[in-house]
Amino acid sequence: MTTPLAAKIAREYGTPAAVIDMDRVERNIARIQAACDAAGVANRPHIKTHKSPLLATMQIKAGAKGITCQKLGEAEVMADAGIDDILISYNLIGEEKMARLGALQGKANMTVACDNSVVVAGLPQAAAASGRPLSVVVECDTGRKRAGVETPAEAIALAREIAASKGLKFAGFMLYPTETDWAEAQKFFDEALAGVRALGLDATMVSTGGSPNMKNVGKLKGATEHRPGTYIYNDRMQVAAGVAGWDDCALNIYSTVVSRAGPDRGILDAGSKTLTSDTGGLEGHGLIIEHPEAKIARFAEEHGFLDLTRSNTRPNVGDVVRIVPNHVCVVVNMMDEVVMVRGEEILGTLPVAARGKLR
Repeated sequence: MTTPLAAKIAREYGTPAAVIDMDRVERNIARIQAACDAAGVANRPHIKTHKSPLLATMQIKAGAKGITCQKLGEAEVMADAGIDDILISYNLIGEEKMARLGALQGKANMTVACDNSVVVAGLPQAAAASGRPLSVVVECDTGRKRAGVETPAEAIALAREIAASKGLKFAGFMLYPTETDWAEAQKFFDEALAGVRALGLDATMVSTGGSPNMKNVGKLKGATEHRPGTYIYNDRMQVAAGVAGWDDCALNIYSTVVSRAGPDRGILDAGSKTLTSDTGGLEGHGLIIEHPEAKIARFAEEHGFLDLTRSNTRPNVGDVVRIVPNHVCVVVNMMDEVVMVRGEEILGTLPVAARGKLR
């Protein structure tokens, strides 16, 4: 069954289409800002989810301290829009990136993360190009086994190296604990903090993340800010993590059923180029709101394969359905624009201005 709004979007924009409910977006912004305020930490939202200067500005107007970007290209888009407090939570390496970082530092207050000496050695080039000190935080691995120094001793040594580098200022630490490792993260941080203070340094910025850890926000004693990102839209992964409900999921993919070649199967016009093959560890590739027992079982590039064997209701060819993606951040990065709605009203489109900014 196709809702009136879905039919209108299909007529005006075609499918598949990414649609954001602005009422839900605004509620999500307000809810997470209030949670950070209550925990006594600043909110520094990660823009990797929405990639939109308009939405970043809405987050800042609601009380966010600044923003987080993962890549220089994202930060360049945001700085060009007038946002002037930006953390790049990623190791930046190479002369090309240092030149761009220096230009950014000339127009916005930048902080960058690092976890090794190679990164530190390059950063003075950016500071010199900007003509002012560059703030640097040490990324610490507290259980996720992604990037980050693995021991407090390494964190202390890298902080000393930063402080001794011309044009660099040691600003503090960046952590992304797993949802269950916050006690271990506290031990790591306490030892690292004591070590840098023994050197005459201090950590004025202690940044934790992300949206799945909103249940833990404020638990790290000494944290100054938190970096949630996905919360602005939410997705199946956030619902599974227990930090959002279905009514908090602000982005849906509107997709048309284009084939029902068998009673227990069907095809959507949203394949891996729309919904992505990232399952996020969940069964299937999204929740179909109109047919929650149906499973988007697998993909071709432009085909979403429906398994209807467990579905009490079955769509017809031509039906437009709404899908909550598993991992919304990856979905948005494949969109040039999203359609904004409020209630049953279509407000227009919003460019995904920082999409594809992978370097």
